[in-house]
Amino acid sequence: MNRKRVMIAAPKSGSGKTMAACALLQALKMKGWQVSSFKCGPDYIDPMFHEKAIHVPARNLDTFFTGEEGTKELFCHGIERTDFAVLEGVMGLYDGLGGVREEGSSYHLAKVTQTPIVLIVDAKGMGKSILPLIAGFLAYDKERLIRGVILNKISKGYYEIIKPLIEEELNIQAVGFLPEKKECQIESRHLGLFLPDELHDIQTKLQLAAEEFLKTVSLETIIEIAGSAEEFMVREQVRRREPERAVIAVARDEAFCFYYRDNLRILEESGGRITFFSPLHDEKLPEGCHALLLGGGYPELYAKELSENHRMRAAVKRAADSGMPVLAECGGFLYLHSALKDKEGNCYDMADVVSGTCFYTGKLVRFGYIELLEKQSCFLPEGDRIKGHEFHYYDSTNNGADIIARKPVTGKEYSCMIEKENCCMGFPHLYYPSNPLFAQSFVEKAERYKEGRKMHI
Repeated sequence: MNRKRVMIAAPKSGSGKTMAACALLQALKMKGWQVSSFKCGPDYIDPMFHEKAIHVPARNLDTFFTGEEGTKELFCHGIERTDFAVLEGVMGLYDGLGGVREEGSSYHLAKVTQTPIVLIVDAKGMGKSILPLIAGFLAYDKERLIRGVILNKISKGYYEIIKPLIEEELNIQAVGFLPEKKECQIESRHLGLFLPDELHDIQTKLQLAAEEFLKTVSLETIIEIAGSAEEFMVREQVRRREPERAVIAVARDEAFCFYYRDNLRILEESGGRITFFSPLHDEKLPEGCHALLLGGGYPELYAKELSENHRMRAAVKRAADSGMPVLAECGGFLYLHSALKDKEGNCYDMADVVSGTCFYTGKLVRFGYIELLEKQSCFLPEGDRIKGHEFHYYDSTNNGADIIARKPVTGKEYSCMIEKENCCMGFPHLYYPSNPLFAQSFVEKAERYKEGRKMHI
């Protein structure tokens, strides 16, 4: 497999990776390239910005979730119809599991996919100290993947002074710089960046960022670096799509928008037909659906509106009580509670599928990768596992205890989630490609529900 490809990575979070990646994507599209984009790690929001820039689906790649071969297969699948791939790193370049392992890091992903790296360095407040910082990252780069650097938040005048020093002393290309411009910055909240659709001027921001990028960064050099990517081999994969067996209603609106694209793809390949609905705006579930999937998002920001939609709350409650299979992750789990108490202490009625109240804690409750082990055979065989991620400031009076969560670095274990014959609900976000059997089981449960309903008609 060979495609032009490049990773935008950084020494640390907050260096400007997302805006640089989006600017590069939009600039490449403006120049006529067919571009695909990927985000390293479990992040939901950055791929949404990628999609706003190039108007095509973005995907996640994560070597913890799918290992080296599985990650290469997903990457190859994602670049099939494109001629240029941009990968955005996560955190610092070498930050993997627990902040100390290579697995799950941007560098591991670049190594697995043989992708050259352009390092974006936040140079604000720095002088010649930029050089030893870059030198340290180059010294740690055993695969010699770092091929260029972009300096962020630096003036043109100082860039012209520091560029020759970087290239002469470190033998690395200084590809360009990005001046500090507030109009190109993306605001953040406690869970990360604001969502693209929450920013009324996002298209203007991205267009401006791309125009500035083309002025101060050598796109030709980045294309040259991307073209130096070595070909790598991947085992040939035969993708089989099961005949359509059941309709899965997926909650998608301003409150529920955190979905891995490959999760939905695997549901479809397993025989599910995806149809979307809005717990915020619709008054009933999609006609003829056989299962519900409620992903993460920001339901706490729309608690009043969700509560006031009495008909939808009642419809979800009736569906769950009827035995319809339900998957709910994080924000979807909040919505299924009896009540949600927001940051201000206001308490709102929710769907009442889970007896309990969820509430804001003022601190990060859980964060990071986990493996989820089945205590008893249900969605997976007993003892089997699926990988996921947690990141939430809300907690619940009823977290459930039907599944064992295990931290991959420390081995720490704790019980979590509510799992019954037809439902799996809790704070963890699951990554179905880490164990496709989970998605297949969900579709099979939906099919059995469908057949059972037919018998009662």
